[in-house]
Amino acid sequence: MLVRKPQFVRRREGGGGPGQWRTVAVVAVAAALTATSVVIGADRDPDPSGSAAPVVAADMAGGQLASGDLTHGITTLQKHLRAQPKDATGWATLGAAYVEQARTSGDPTRYPQAEKAFGRSLKLRPVDKNDAALAGRAALAAARHDFRAALGHADRALRVNPYSERALSSRVDALVELGRYEEALRAVRLADRRRPGIPVSTRYAYVLELRGDVLGARRVLLRALDSALSPADVAYVATSLGQLAWNQGQYERALDHFGKALRADPQYVPALEGRGRTYAAQGGTKRALSDLEEVVRRYPLPGQLAALGELREAGGQREEAAEQYELISTWTRLARANGVATDLESALVEADHGDAAQALKSARSEWSRRRSVHTADALGWALHANGKDREALTHAKKATAPSPGFRSASFLFHRGMIERALGDDRAARRNLGAALALNPGFSPTGAREAKSALSGIRRTS
Repeated sequence: MLVRKPQFVRRREGGGGPGQWRTVAVVAVAAALTATSVVIGADRDPDPSGSAAPVVAADMAGGQLASGDLTHGITTLQKHLRAQPKDATGWATLGAAYVEQARTSGDPTRYPQAEKAFGRSLKLRPVDKNDAALAGRAALAAARHDFRAALGHADRALRVNPYSERALSSRVDALVELGRYEEALRAVRLADRRRPGIPVSTRYAYVLELRGDVLGARRVLLRALDSALSPADVAYVATSLGQLAWNQGQYERALDHFGKALRADPQYVPALEGRGRTYAAQGGTKRALSDLEEVVRRYPLPGQLAALGELREAGGQREEAAEQYELISTWTRLARANGVATDLESALVEADHGDAAQALKSARSEWSRRRSVHTADALGWALHANGKDREALTHAKKATAPSPGFRSASFLFHRGMIERALGDDRAARRNLGAALALNPGFSPTGAREAKSALSGIRRTS
């Protein structure tokens, strides 16, 4: 799985007080974890919108999922496997469907079921002939954030079938998340030669963005949009374009892309989330709250909960914001119980809104597993939250280094605040200014803090 990191930082129903909001939020999480209708695009990032879900059929080679109803397809396949328990392809397909259902509904309890299904498939068909189950295991490991295992499974699948789109895509995802950016570029170029299409194109664009080639990323996505035929594909690619524009502070362009995505699929949650974050960046708090409340109602995962929490916090609704942050902890505990590594998400949320010591523990743990610009940023910020600014700056510099070239307003903000804590006002002014110049609304709370810090530096200069 390739998790786009667009540097989003993170409805109340009717009237009532904070207690009512807590009830509504908890019900929303429960509803998501028991969802019976979810969606996803075959071999691409999860689509939590509730539209155009895949049909699961026992005879689909390679575990490929096409358009239809995922939950109904899973039920049909389960019934088929009770009658034909030796269908190795069927078990691999069921495992892949469970992975997608977990990722799209936010329910990590599906991951152990997926693991069992892939295991059954591999018992029925040997490893050297079962690329579907191996590619499925790669996607499962990536979904659980075990990217070293994902890379190993993807490599084994490709030795069986060099043209497996799922394995090629998972290999790119794993290399990106491990911080092995040059290898990721080679891997995505290979994938593009072997299996050109939207799943690979969107990954290609993200690798280019990570290398600082924003124009190249945009060109790749525009070509992918031109080739998109289904409403689901149009929504998916247009949303990626919107996220890319948002990262650069190009809010009107971002709104155009998110609008195109929602016209193609009015229920597409990532586009609704992107539109809400863009409204927030422009100061349209009421419209932003409307969109983000709906997102959290349907897809209450850490990034979305934090986005709504920070918007409420910036508006002075601290009690309501705290409810969002508490729900992140609830999801994190459930995810960990089902084998999902959540340390990166935990580190950032805890550093900003919770237990600084726990943030540092989580960040160090994640850094020991993978050394990407995102883990470097998280570790630096957690160290800063614990007053360890000398060490923090080392990691903040890694997150903002010229190589691979990724520019993030959030990363620049973190570095600037660390430099200010160390008394380097000149460097702090440069990086805080750069963060606001790149994306002035990168976070409802962070942008406000950056502006306040800059004002303080100017007063004392």
